[in-house]
Amino acid sequence: MLENVKTPSIVKKIFILINDERILNLVKYNKKIQNQINIGILNYKLFSGKYIIFESNGTGKEYYIADDYLTFEGEYLNGKRNGKGKEYKFGNFSFEGEYLNGKRNGKGKEYKFGSLIFEGIYKNGKRWNGKGYDNDGNVLYEIKKGKGLIKKLSSGKKVEYEGEYLNGKGKEYYYDGKLLFEGEYKDGKRWNGKGYNPDGNVLYELKNGKGYVKEVYDNNKLKLECEYLYGEKNGKIKQYNCDGILQFEGYALNGKINGKGKEYDDFRNIIFEGEYLYNYRLKGKQYVRKRLEFEGEYYFNKKYNGKGYDQDGNIDYEIINGTGTVKNYLVTGEIASEEEYLNGKKNGKCKKYYKGRTIFKGEYVNGKENGHFRIFDNYGGLIFEGEYLNGKRWKGKGKEDYTGKSVFEGEYMDGKRHYGKGKEYNYREQLIFEGEYRKGEKWSGKFKEYNNEGKLVVEGEYAEGQKKISKNSLKKDEKCWIFW
Repeated sequence: MLENVKTPSIVKKIFILINDERILNLVKYNKKIQNQINIGILNYKLFSGKYIIFESNGTGKEYYIADDYLTFEGEYLNGKRNGKGKEYKFGNFSFEGEYLNGKRNGKGKEYKFGSLIFEGIYKNGKRWNGKGYDNDGNVLYEIKKGKGLIKKLSSGKKVEYEGEYLNGKGKEYYYDGKLLFEGEYKDGKRWNGKGYNPDGNVLYELKNGKGYVKEVYDNNKLKLECEYLYGEKNGKIKQYNCDGILQFEGYALNGKINGKGKEYDDFRNIIFEGEYLYNYRLKGKQYVRKRLEFEGEYYFNKKYNGKGYDQDGNIDYEIINGTGTVKNYLVTGEIASEEEYLNGKKNGKCKKYYKGRTIFKGEYVNGKENGHFRIFDNYGGLIFEGEYLNGKRWKGKGKEDYTGKSVFEGEYMDGKRHYGKGKEYNYREQLIFEGEYRKGEKWSGKFKEYNNEGKLVVEGEYAEGQKKISKNSLKKDEKCWIFW
């Protein structure tokens, strides 16, 4: 039955990963409404950028498929989140609490950059009863039975939104406190009201969740324009850089880029044209300085099936089912990297270049750095040399340099710099400290400190981070200045 689905082979391959019952439902649906197949698959977690490792009844984990970021860990029932669990955003802890039928239900806490921003009761995935906090732990608002007046602060403690929770009147602001939107909201989305530019002029107006929305940068240059329907970006959409130069044009569906579209560089040259699915490239052609560089299918914006071409139009490389050596080029036409892939992830040797110079050399396993690496700055100066394990600088010796000059040389463990013996240098590569570290801190064992002339000035021993000086060559009231 899958042969009847008129979609790229990469989509068919992903279908196979879904259980048989879901495949049959989607194919049956597609027969009736062929052009809405992409809408239907968005409801499945695999197509929202995740894959799951779990027992249908028990504990499990969810990962962001593009780079293996953990997004959830907790309890499941019949394949859905049920019981206690934790959520993560880009590797940062963001929520812990209770779930029912896949949604937040019961007690829970939300965090942002490590700070508690809400604590209370959830109902059907939404805040129901509880209190919201600012970055200093002060109560900002209180919600009762899904209603209340709230304030949402940015990381800079500026008000981003104030008004009624989910439904009712409210206001949104730019980062500097200027009014961005004022009106009514429905289910947390803009519904009726007006949007403003930083000068206070009306940019657009919404009525019953419909309109043509415009957004601008702080310099009043156009940032985005799109059709708005039912409180979401739906229809034609254009996006611009801070200089007002068109970067993308295409279509949006339920707030995400879907369907045909084109991307442009800062010189208004096309760099990609093709189809998108849920903000990701699906299939199309990629260009470098107006020449075709790659044509084929993508998997979460990564080349998956297709051929790459050189400046003369000859085949330069080929990747099949995410396997092969991929070359990437800058808009100037210069090669940016050579990377070996296996099943859609970096596996094998990888090199990165800058103006023909190698600035990165190492190997990957399952998309993460593993083994010996050498990293250089854009001028050819060695920045780091050492061992990696699962994407982190690991146990063993390594060194870090700045513009070719050493700043640290020592041992690593658990992915952290400064675990064990190490040496630090000033900007003239003169030794200024040697001793032992723990989690980046001078911690235990014997140590020595030197001034910028290389003279030993302090000698002693650390015990659990506490310095005990046994020798001090400084005169009274003299300071040891160490310049970086």
